[in-house]
Amino acid sequence: MLKQEELVNRPEYWLETLQNEIFRQVSDYLELNNMSQTQLAIQLGVSKGYISQVMKGQFNFTLKKLIELSLAVGKAPAIVFIPLAEFTPTEHNKVASSASQTLNRVADPIEPYPSSEK
Repeated sequence: MLKQEELVNRPEYWLETLQNEIFRQVSDYLELNNMSQTQLAIQLGVSKGYISQVMKGQFNFTLKKLIELSLAVGKAPAIVFIPLAEFTPTEHNKVASSASQTLNRVADPIEPYPSSEK
């Protein structure tokens, strides 16, 4: 098992963390707007397969696609860079940094992500 310091230094950790957050944002948007993945695909001008990949976390996003997805769900993309020395995941891998309390939230199958918009 990797130590916390080793884990946060791996690009895979951050990719998965961001994919999980994108999944949550898109899921919340679909639910709040009573939309299907197909309807979102039409809105974005992409294939249903693309949205399916997004929802399964099987896609490595370009920065442009990340921005497009963010805007499509009515969110402003914001990237915060903090020194690794200040990054300390707490219980359930949530950020405990003074720089950003919402930077990353890793999916927890037991405790679902609470939507702030409900």
